[in-house]
Amino acid sequence: MPEAKLAVIGGSGLYEIEGLTDVREVRVKTPFGDPSDAIVLGTLGKTRIAFLPRHGRGHRILPSELPARANIWALKSLGVEWIIAVCAVGSLKEEIQPLDIVIPDQIIDRTKCRPSTFFGEGIVVHCTFAEPFCPVLSRLLYQAAYYEAGTSVPRVHPNGTYLAMEGPFFSTRAESNLYRSWGASIVGMTAVPEAKLAREAEICYATIACVTDYDCWHEVHESVTIDMVISNLRRSVEAAKDIIKRTSVRLPKRRQCGCVAALKDAIITSRELIPPEKKEELALLIGKYLE
Repeated sequence: MPEAKLAVIGGSGLYEIEGLTDVREVRVKTPFGDPSDAIVLGTLGKTRIAFLPRHGRGHRILPSELPARANIWALKSLGVEWIIAVCAVGSLKEEIQPLDIVIPDQIIDRTKCRPSTFFGEGIVVHCTFAEPFCPVLSRLLYQAAYYEAGTSVPRVHPNGTYLAMEGPFFSTRAESNLYRSWGASIVGMTAVPEAKLAREAEICYATIACVTDYDCWHEVHESVTIDMVISNLRRSVEAAKDIIKRTSVRLPKRRQCGCVAALKDAIITSRELIPPEKKEELALLIGKYLE
């Protein structure tokens, strides 16, 4: 019996969702270790939601240390079909201002040392990733923010390229200007490998990116500081919560996007050559394709 249809992964500043009823906590064991924290299950309106604080309560886990595979696996095991990820980002474009919200549609991966697949060790999988964020869920988020959120969001941008960097340091000025020359819109530390793993798990994944600063490239605005990030993030998080609530009631009853069958033609290894222990370990993801 599925426990939740929608999951929210809360980033910096978003550690809980108010208004949940019938709340309980679960701790999920996965083949990839423990998730970042206990998962809070609750009902928001008529939608069953799973909430996971990405960095753990009290913000204990560095971006590079996040157990992303365990997090996505745990949500999949609870029946989650949609993930809304909330994160703090810096702007790389003049027109994207602090306190704006971006619903990105593309990713440039500049991470260096993060496991980004559930597969390997005898099973080869190549998922398509031309659209790294689910276009259906992204559209719902934008509509909830732009058409319904009133004045709670200064501006919302319906697309943009998210530059995923390793961290934990913020960018150098040279790096920031390099990312700008590539056409990136925002820079953050958490969309990868979450988006990749969600695709392998056949979960629709989209991001509410809360803009806190101009990184360090801007000649007029001061370079990013942690005080600046936290101050602006507190204001943006309230808008993000509103967007989540409005989106939760608009989710389609049945998914029809490509995310739902991302593995259908992606498993390259001959079925008879996949090690039996991998078939058993990964049955949650690939079992239906091995029958």
